[in-house]
Amino acid sequence: MIFSFCFGAIIGSFINSLIWRLHENKSILDRSCCPKCKKKIAWYDNIPVLSFIILHGKCRYCKKHISWQYPIVEIITGILFVVVYLNNSQFFTLQITDYRLLITIFRNWFIISVMIIVFIYDLRWYLILLDKIILPASVIVLVVNLFLGFNWLNLLFSAIIGSGFFLIQFLISKGKWIGAGDIGLGLFIGLALARWDYLIIAIMLAYVLGSIVGVILILIGRKQWGSQMPFGVFLAISTIITIFWGEKILAFLY
Repeated sequence: MIFSFCFGAIIGSFINSLIWRLHENKSILDRSCCPKCKKKIAWYDNIPVLSFIILHGKCRYCKKHISWQYPIVEIITGILFVVVYLNNSQFFTLQITDYRLLITIFRNWFIISVMIIVFIYDLRWYLILLDKIILPASVIVLVVNLFLGFNWLNLLFSAIIGSGFFLIQFLISKGKWIGAGDIGLGLFIGLALARWDYLIIAIMLAYVLGSIVGVILILIGRKQWGSQMPFGVFLAISTIITIFWGEKILAFLY
């Protein structure tokens, strides 16, 4: 569990860096730097969570505040990675020889990482990175799922339902209800969950969560009827919930 959290925190740090680089059109090979003073960040100032605490949430050089997004994403990613491990470790009997189980765990870690990127990017900039994140991730998940023995017809069916559901809305509304990124995200989620019933649960949960949050925001005056909502945020949350508790939700419903 300790390894899972630490590894998750490291991935969370990478996610933060990747999101900033994608938004600023920077190379992922460049060294990390302070987004405000542009000073290069030393390795000892780049340790997940700990560096933020040691530096009191400020850049070592310009003393400007570091966004709380950084430690929050690192901690949440670490926690989610632990939950993935607990859900797949078969009562803590995981051995290094259980390669299929190990691959499943890493696959779920990858899916959750993609969902975190979608959540943050869509929340902040109302944009889903179709070509740079979603499509490459879809190919990776498809290959891994086929290697793990998932039925290719089920994968194809889930992918068609996921992408087709949003494609129909896109065509009917002429792009007013949702964007092309949501179509790609539906494709990815269909391949990631690999089951049409799980996919439907994720979509239903996303609409329920979106409706609840939307009503609350309207009531407190933060949104108006007809205001744009980043639906990818709710799809990301619902997908993670379905990965963890999809079977229990199905059992409850039926």
